[in-house]
Amino acid sequence: MPAGVTLGALGVLGFSFSLPATRLAVAGLDPWFVAFGRALVAGVLAIGYLALSRAPRPTATQIRRLVVVALGIVIGFPLFTSLALTTQTSAHGAVVIAVLPMSTAIWAVVRASERPPVAFWLSSGAGLLAVLAFVATGGGFSGSLGLADVYLLIAVVLCGLGYAEGGALSRELGGARTVCWALVVSLPVTIPVSLYTADFSRADGVVWLSFAYVALISMFLGFFAWYAGLAAGGVAKIGQIQLAQPVLTLMWSALVLSEPVGWPALATAAVVLVCVVLTQRSRVPSTTAAMAQPVR
Repeated sequence: MPAGVTLGALGVLGFSFSLPATRLAVAGLDPWFVAFGRALVAGVLAIGYLALSRAPRPTATQIRRLVVVALGIVIGFPLFTSLALTTQTSAHGAVVIAVLPMSTAIWAVVRASERPPVAFWLSSGAGLLAVLAFVATGGGFSGSLGLADVYLLIAVVLCGLGYAEGGALSRELGGARTVCWALVVSLPVTIPVSLYTADFSRADGVVWLSFAYVALISMFLGFFAWYAGLAAGGVAKIGQIQLAQPVLTLMWSALVLSEPVGWPALATAAVVLVCVVLTQRSRVPSTTAAMAQPVR
């Protein structure tokens, strides 16, 4: 199995528990603190990693691109999913998160200069439709479009941008250094917001364990594998591995939150697996093919 696929799959596995963990965390913590506090914790770890690895300072151009990455993955996605999950379940959140692979692929065209062929878009679209059909019929989605859905849509758009920009930048900085520098760039925002919204009066052990997960895995270690995978295998192609994330999220929701998920999960997982294989077999040319390999 290509390294990009393996790393991307590890990243998706780590991210798949993000919504259930966020749902548990916002039950006892302010959603703004969950979003910015987890970035603050990860930012402190990032400083340590960059110091130990003696990472060179990014250039002015790279810093500007890191701001875009931070807007998507450090601030945008955590904030808007936290706000949405104060009133909705993680299973419901999986409905909208299912469009994230398509969002990533579109941003890969805009920001990473990739040009997926028609076969790629057809396979990606088929996987998207399969996941949407599953979560709509068996994943707990009901009701009309509400404010939580708007939050989730904004989160998906910003996250796709952060994935595409970060994946392209990882070819220059490396996956780990890209997310670490994005976290450090965000500290002037994450520190004051975290301090202002800190209220631990309702937090118990489960809340803190959930917060620790989104800080250490969702916001930090998961991106080490994810960005390295995007850089090695291409943003659009590896991004389609996310098609499996909503199904995994629903399974976690059933196991941890006791949300009902029926037998269609297995059938959908099989369809998604086929679609992911087809997207990985598609050749995705890029105008940036001459770019350097990612730093490790």
